[in-house]
Amino acid sequence: MMQAMAPGPGSGPVPIEVDIHLFETDSSYGAELSTYTATVTSSALDYRRENGRRYHAFRDGIYLLPNDDEEADRLDMVHEMTLLMMGRRLFLAPLPPSPQRVIDVGTGTGIWAIDFADKYPSAEVFGNDLSPTQPTLVPPNVKFLIDDIEDDWGYEKVPFDFVHARYLACSIKNFKRLVQQAYNCAKPGGYVEFQDWDCMLESEDGSFSGTNIERYYTEVLGAFEKVGYCTRPGPSLEKWFHEVGFEDIHVQRYKAPLGTWPKDEHYVCMFLILFQMMVVADVCSLREQKEIGAWCLLQAEKGYEALAMAVLTRFQGWSKEEVADLIEKTMVETRNLNIHPLHNLYVSPVPQDTR
Repeated sequence: MMQAMAPGPGSGPVPIEVDIHLFETDSSYGAELSTYTATVTSSALDYRRENGRRYHAFRDGIYLLPNDDEEADRLDMVHEMTLLMMGRRLFLAPLPPSPQRVIDVGTGTGIWAIDFADKYPSAEVFGNDLSPTQPTLVPPNVKFLIDDIEDDWGYEKVPFDFVHARYLACSIKNFKRLVQQAYNCAKPGGYVEFQDWDCMLESEDGSFSGTNIERYYTEVLGAFEKVGYCTRPGPSLEKWFHEVGFEDIHVQRYKAPLGTWPKDEHYVCMFLILFQMMVVADVCSLREQKEIGAWCLLQAEKGYEALAMAVLTRFQGWSKEEVADLIEKTMVETRNLNIHPLHNLYVSPVPQDTR
């Protein structure tokens, strides 16, 4: 199991120790076509192409990250990284053995919906997104829909056993309304689970402060916030769940080091101490924590341009060359083993049993 978490109620994940001995060099589905409930017209596929990247066409401009193959590869990297962080679990909610109706909100490449459908052949699994870029060879119990998830959902009359949403930071302007719609469209006794980031990195030793990495995130996240997007939803999930009516709320926080700098013997020692205290704790092995850091590094290096290019050039007046310069400086420091940034992922499996 790989949760980098302290076990006590209300306590956060344990600190990650830096490995000071590192060197710079350390570092089949059924043949069924996916079904769309919306007609894929030529306009939905008439993608915007801008600064060397491809962007969605349906409701053009409301999502500021690309939808091209390079970005799909990055999202699938983040999927693998999240599986490592969560002990190979797709979700934390204690679902019954045979869930019937499930939706993956903002499905992206569709990889989570496909994996879930493989694991639960009894379930009818839906995934919705602005872009019809999901694969066509998928399990027969998966359906993909073209939809704007900030519109009214309209699923209340046929609610879901499980509503799942993840990685929506920098994509949503009214996150609380999104949580409210998830509440409205979950069956009593069903579950809602959000998995989302605090996109502003941190470091436990202060090494992040004053770096070009910090400048990158300050500039880029600030630009998203100026045009109304929520960039740090993770820490607010608990508050939003309370405000829309959920009661039995649990939020777990996971750390994703940016790079292979962690010294994970700390986690092994922590496990032994906690085990002697008869406290169950999930810890990462040395190899696993470094692997998470390596995946995080790879996806970040692919993601710097994806996150920054549209928002800075469309809304902040930056040129493509100025964005490229910021990214180049950020990339250099990302591989500096003296800088120890962390991402934080928040996961909230919440039962819908309060109505």
